[in-house]
Amino acid sequence: MQLNFDADVEEFRAEFRAFLDANLPSEAQAAERAGSSADIPQWAREWQRLQFDNGWLLPGNPPEFGGRNAGILEQYVHLEELSKRRIYHSFNPQGLGIIAASLLSFGTEEQKKQWAAPILRAEITAVLGMSEPGAGSDLASLRTRADRDGDHFVVNGQKVWTSGAHDADVILTFVRTDPDAPKHQGISVLMIPTDSPGLVRRPFASICADDDLDFNEVFFTDVKVPAENLIGELNKGWSVATGSLGHERNLLWLSFADRLQDLMADFHPATDIDRDHYATLVMDHQALRLLGSAALARAARGEQDVAALSILKLLGSEAVQRSSEEALIAAGPEGLVHPALTSAYNPMDNEAFSSSWFERYARSFAGTIAGGTSEIQRTIVAERVLGLPRS
Repeated sequence: MQLNFDADVEEFRAEFRAFLDANLPSEAQAAERAGSSADIPQWAREWQRLQFDNGWLLPGNPPEFGGRNAGILEQYVHLEELSKRRIYHSFNPQGLGIIAASLLSFGTEEQKKQWAAPILRAEITAVLGMSEPGAGSDLASLRTRADRDGDHFVVNGQKVWTSGAHDADVILTFVRTDPDAPKHQGISVLMIPTDSPGLVRRPFASICADDDLDFNEVFFTDVKVPAENLIGELNKGWSVATGSLGHERNLLWLSFADRLQDLMADFHPATDIDRDHYATLVMDHQALRLLGSAALARAARGEQDVAALSILKLLGSEAVQRSSEEALIAAGPEGLVHPALTSAYNPMDNEAFSSSWFERYARSFAGTIAGGTSEIQRTIVAERVLGLPRS
């Protein structure tokens, strides 16, 4: 399968390739590694800033926010070229893909200058404070409270799974500002600096290693937040939440296609069962590319198809998880050796994508949870594609 683009899109691609050829950091320059998803090494900060200044960070953005007002097809080939060279887009992916995008959609001009531009320029890092101990996939059940007191809010509660919080400068935090409102109402969004008095971050290890510290518990005890840190309208945070996840899902299928392509390169089948699993992997990859290309064409025509994005997310995330498990099983006891490398190391990439088969499988679960769980995606498909009743 080969996508063909008009001459202007290919000219855009060629210009970006030339930029990469001229400016990509060397392996020696990119030796320092990130400690979490909000820890950007100095070389990566400089590299992200260079992309921002030249309009190549997020081409769909306006020039003052690191882009060049590019259309969806140009955005696609931009990500495609990064993928071909295994260049990780940003070492603060939530800051770049969700939080800055949410600020540009819902923030005031002052908030865009204060937070969006510095996040995009890698001057500060940002994380997302959504999940709570009793409100993981069901964000509308959140209990963290924010009470208005004069010119500020007072925040009390807890967040969990807050990736990179211990290294972040700010947290885009979803809070309940009207406890008497219906479940999906009465939610607001605050930008909270992590050095605020009363805010405590406690990183904890993942299944991959004791020193793999990305997840955090975040506790808020009478944390005072200036009222001007309210993002969007008071009690209208649900629209920000759906917008935030919408930013995350846009072209998200392409990242799953990349992971499947990596698995195709690294998984070496030996038995008949392995070869059968490998054939399924190849077919899943082709199916995802085909369906994704069709969705891309619709988006280029200005058509909105949220349900199709759910199908792509569901197919891609579960195919990556299934194939990662099959590669781990095929590797036998050697697959459990950790840490290890299962593909060529690339300093411009996230090393988790070339680590041991155990780690690659363990990390595959994030894809079926983040950005809306597989259960949520199935519900969307059932209601919006198949027309099934809610109960």
